[in-house]
Amino acid sequence: MNRLLQFLRPLVRFNYSHPFFAISLGLVSAVILAGFAIQLKIDTDIANLLPKSNPHVQSLRQLQATLGGETVMQVAIRSPRFEDNIAFAEELIERSLNMRDESRNNTFFNRAEFRRDTEMLRDNALWFATPGELTEITEWLEEEIQQAREQANPFFIDFSDDYEDDDIAEPTRNLEDFRTAYNELIPSEYPVNEDSTLVIVSLHPTGSQSNIGYLEDMFEEYGNMLGSTEYQTRYPEMEVVFGGRLKRHLNELESIMSDVFNSFALGVSSVILLVLLFFFFKKYMSYRRGSRGDQTHTIWSHLIRAPIPMMVIGIPLVVSLCWTFGIAYFVLGTLNTMTSVLFVILFGLGIDYGIHYYARYIELRSDGQSVQEALLHAYERTGAAIMVSSLTTSAALFVLTVADFRGFSEFGFIAGTGILLALFCMLFMLPSLLTLFERFNWMLLNRRSEANGKEARQWRYPFSKAIVAGSILLSAAVLFQVNKLEFEYQFGELEPEFPEYEAFRDFTSGVDESSRRNPAYILADTDEHLFELVERVREMKETNPETMILDVEALQERFPPSNELVGEKLETISDIRGLLDNPFLADQENEDLDLLRRGAGTVTPPDMEEIPDFLLNRFMTREGELGRFIIIYPNDGLSDGRKSIAFKEEIGRIEVSDGQAYYAASTSIVAAEMLDLMISESPYMVAITFIIVFAFMRFSFRSFRWSLIAMIPLITGLLFLFGIMLLTGLNFNFYNLVVLPAILGIGCDNGVHVAHRYLDEGRNSMWDVLSSTGQHISIGSLTTMMGFAGLLFTSHPGLQSIGLMAVAGIGMTLLTALTLLPALIQILGDRNWIRF
Repeated sequence: MNRLLQFLRPLVRFNYSHPFFAISLGLVSAVILAGFAIQLKIDTDIANLLPKSNPHVQSLRQLQATLGGETVMQVAIRSPRFEDNIAFAEELIERSLNMRDESRNNTFFNRAEFRRDTEMLRDNALWFATPGELTEITEWLEEEIQQAREQANPFFIDFSDDYEDDDIAEPTRNLEDFRTAYNELIPSEYPVNEDSTLVIVSLHPTGSQSNIGYLEDMFEEYGNMLGSTEYQTRYPEMEVVFGGRLKRHLNELESIMSDVFNSFALGVSSVILLVLLFFFFKKYMSYRRGSRGDQTHTIWSHLIRAPIPMMVIGIPLVVSLCWTFGIAYFVLGTLNTMTSVLFVILFGLGIDYGIHYYARYIELRSDGQSVQEALLHAYERTGAAIMVSSLTTSAALFVLTVADFRGFSEFGFIAGTGILLALFCMLFMLPSLLTLFERFNWMLLNRRSEANGKEARQWRYPFSKAIVAGSILLSAAVLFQVNKLEFEYQFGELEPEFPEYEAFRDFTSGVDESSRRNPAYILADTDEHLFELVERVREMKETNPETMILDVEALQERFPPSNELVGEKLETISDIRGLLDNPFLADQENEDLDLLRRGAGTVTPPDMEEIPDFLLNRFMTREGELGRFIIIYPNDGLSDGRKSIAFKEEIGRIEVSDGQAYYAASTSIVAAEMLDLMISESPYMVAITFIIVFAFMRFSFRSFRWSLIAMIPLITGLLFLFGIMLLTGLNFNFYNLVVLPAILGIGCDNGVHVAHRYLDEGRNSMWDVLSSTGQHISIGSLTTMMGFAGLLFTSHPGLQSIGLMAVAGIGMTLLTALTLLPALIQILGDRNWIRF
């Protein structure tokens, strides 16, 4: 490390001699890269957190490219009169489709869904039934005929009346699957609730749902258009609400942007205030300890110059941030939910190195050194610790880049790059600023007088044995309970709540609600593969007692793709007509038989042009062809990550007879894959981080013993963090796990600085170490904690958990660096186990 410092020493001399050149070069490059950095967008698509090569991601992209994935905007209209609702909805559709987006020279919407022509479907209901449903209908009719025949026999006695037997009741359930599918396939004429007081219009937007500006303009213009209809005057009892999932998507994007801005404003302002106060008092007290004859400036002069330390430290930091996010633009192109808050985090992290350098510079200048001497000595004495801490932190973060989970890898790349660039700017741009400000006499430093000179103080750290013993007991207690730490699998607990969306859902409840939600899709290459996939999924459902499969269907079962299958289906329908004409059923009147009689009239397959658009839109590809895919429905909600993973494990990969493998696609499947991947990679990330941190310690200290000593605050602080999590109920989740390796890299800094300074000062110098370096690591850790603390005030629970874990973890490593580490060094020194 010393060789590296000596190698770069001429650069410090150059920056001292040419401060304007160094500052100008940094600022110009920062402005250029900042122009690219501000173009970074935030991508909330969870599929982009997995590698593009992931088969489930590829399947999802293929599904979206084949079927489309646009989200509609919904308009809900409610009043006591059904006729008023229909009339206003039709008027609103015409107005909506005529709305123009002047900035794009296009309409906001290209089509609407409202009235549904269901007569054709009811007349051909059996044509749209699956072979399995037709088989069940046939069995049910045969049972009905048999039962009617037996009841017509005067000598028949029904002994089943005396028994409750599920097997006897089975035939009455044979029509259940068909009726469920019938209701799904053939809804009411209008999307209305049960009492027809609420109708919903669906509008398809022409713009991209990732374009925030377009969505904001669309919703604003729609509100203005709706107000111009004066519907409240015409229909006093009518309520109209618009939004739906598209509005929730916009709210989510706006919420993240707001969280980023608020956390940045809060975190940065608190960091700046802390740094200003610390260095104002440090500089002023140092000035007052100097020669009285040189104290020519009043406290007001110091107050006026109070922002100078923040400028000295802040300018290199801002330059490094511009470089970092400019590079991120070229390498990554976008930010994700986890990396969107890195600006404020890196502000709190990167400022540490400037604090250490600047604070040491003030001390050396107070000792009477010239500007150049103080710059070089601060670089040499503080540079080693700064470089080790930054390299270990960045290395710990760069470990994340090897993860397949892009939430880890992109976080690690941006944060690791930011740390290295902050180190570079603090070591080589900050000296230029100090030189410049010294020339204009803006620093107001005073040489310490002889009477107030620095005195070496031999001091023993008090209560060292009690502190070490207590820390060991607490650590052991946490180790015995660490297996109780849990992972948060409930996705809903990590997502922000949007009252507007929840209110819209409550308002529209009861309209077109389905029990079949969160389906997974598998695209098949051939019809043969498609039917084989259906059979394999049904087989898995029947053979697995803990199956997550509710049902599976393929559209080709409802729309036969070949003449042979068309003939078979028409023959089956003809057989059902024969059963319905049976004398024992012909005169019977009930709802089920009436439905079947009407739906069994198909004698020739209907043309595609006859099928209503609202049905075709569900089944057709973008090219207007019948989609070749199967749909698999889960039998339970997938908001629980464990169930989502179980569903993925069951149907995620299916191999057909010729060896070709197919992968299921859905956002739930991708979320399960992301969760599974992250949990499996986390232990390796943490283990590799520990190894790398120790390797850097060993390289820096060149002593195995001192490497272990310097890591004590990190290890113990991490255990104390786990203890806090156990006491507070804070769980791991796929947001805060990303910060755990970062805490390992950040948490080692304090131990490195204390250990390096103690080695510089010598035996029994802990008082001088804590009164100087102890202050610096406290301020450095507090600024880092404040950077993360900005996340505590966001509306996103996942981001809040990052802030909680980081603040607690860094706080515990600081606490142990100021208490346990000095106590341990004291005990080891008393036993002559410390070597210099």
